[in-house]
Amino acid sequence: MNDMATKLVKRAQTGVRLEATLLKTLKALAEYLDLTLGDLLEGIVLHAFEDQTPFGPDTLEAISRLKAVYGCELTAADSHKLTEGNS
Repeated sequence: MNDMATKLVKRAQTGVRLEATLLKTLKALAEYLDLTLGDLLEGIVLHAFEDQTPFGPDTLEAISRLKAVYGCELTAADSHKLTEGNS
């Protein structure tokens, strides 16, 4: 099968909870890349599953700017260490 061939998939709706500034940054990034949020997340996960980076230097620069705009100060070091505070 050609690598460029599209694949028919079955998608499921999910109610995932994400940290608020991270979600805002992801939504803005999806808009910047002209993707849906679901397509962006699928791409990130599929790249991670194959130990590949999903973004090039230009997109990483855009992510840095978007994180600043939305006040997202989280890093990979924060992964699995987040707890919910009082809203």
